[in-house]
Amino acid sequence: MTSPTRREFLQAAGVLAASSAIFSPERVLAANETIRVGCIGVGGRCRKLMESLRTIPGVKITTLCDIWDHPIGLAKPLADDKAVVVKDWQRVLDDKNIDAVVIGTPDHWHAPLTLAACAAGKDVYVEKPLTHDLSEGAALLEASQKHKRIVQVGTQQRSMPHIIAARELIQAGHIGKVMRVHMSWNRNQDRFKRNIPALDFKSVEWQKFLGNVKDQPFDEYRLLNWRWFWDFGGGIFTDLMVHWIDVAHWVLNVDHPEHAVSIGQHINSEGLWETPDSVQTVMTYPGNIQMHFEGTFSNARNGARIEFQGTDASIHIDRGGYQVIPERKSKVPASELILGTEPAWRNADFYNKPDGELVHLTNWVDCLRSRKQPSAPIEAGVSAASAAHLANLAMRYGGSSKWADQFQPEL
Repeated sequence: MTSPTRREFLQAAGVLAASSAIFSPERVLAANETIRVGCIGVGGRCRKLMESLRTIPGVKITTLCDIWDHPIGLAKPLADDKAVVVKDWQRVLDDKNIDAVVIGTPDHWHAPLTLAACAAGKDVYVEKPLTHDLSEGAALLEASQKHKRIVQVGTQQRSMPHIIAARELIQAGHIGKVMRVHMSWNRNQDRFKRNIPALDFKSVEWQKFLGNVKDQPFDEYRLLNWRWFWDFGGGIFTDLMVHWIDVAHWVLNVDHPEHAVSIGQHINSEGLWETPDSVQTVMTYPGNIQMHFEGTFSNARNGARIEFQGTDASIHIDRGGYQVIPERKSKVPASELILGTEPAWRNADFYNKPDGELVHLTNWVDCLRSRKQPSAPIEAGVSAASAAHLANLAMRYGGSSKWADQFQPEL
């Protein structure tokens, strides 16, 4: 079997969806009208989103789509009692009764499905990273603008109140000029055994899972751990760093790095994962800004956090709060600039109230009615993913990579 190139697949997806859009004119939602949502790819991440989405007034999850019966069975209790189940995503986009879709598939499907959904007249909530390589951004930006679709990317940290507050402090100049940004997402987890759970894989439609990547034999481990294989995911940079790099872009009003220097190692995953389990990158940005990220599964020191270092102070942010640490010359007492009560050594999965996912999804739903730009628009998603791709290119091909216009649209 010969698989289409990524460009050919993206073009085909657009043509298919455009044909259905001819028969599906855009609906304007009334303020009190129920929004009907179809979920495509209902694995663990999508089900987590569904738990929040189903609590938002005026929203009904009416369709579930996946290539495997197992996640469908787990997702059914989170959907409407009469929800339709399908295995072909095109049926979701062809359904005139669906207003919007949530895309929770593996990464290599994010861009094709978002492109097709926009062309079919559906608004979109799509998990990060928005793209799987640098070539996909231009088509997505064009589709969103052409079809006037609301696209919210699942970088929910933009909706966390304490991160919004920290951003306001930085942009108001409270820490001076920011020259360096340090980020991490460190865990101490044993994920490095080829353990296959006792599940029924007979219903998996493997060719539909592969989609636009090269044909390969069915592999249960790759199906369950796709993030760590280049055909389907991008490893730590696209799965985890993308969250913090999006915050950095948003806070500092920058779009993409000029240069990346990266390293990666298989400390525990040699022979099991394709992507390294321990990575670092340093990226330079316009304005003489340096950004550094480290991620590993071998030690949880520093957890998940970002630190903006300015000439007057630094701000340390994690998913529970932020803290301002003045430079010695600062006259502002640190005790007056602390928000958050949990210790800074919390692990990477700590998640404090309010629920950023619920706030982020609520923002998306509100924008479906108002037609205003959401908190994490498609432009931001392309930008954050592109930085992660540049870091991966540097790591995989020589240790260093410069921004190349031929890979990336103007942002």
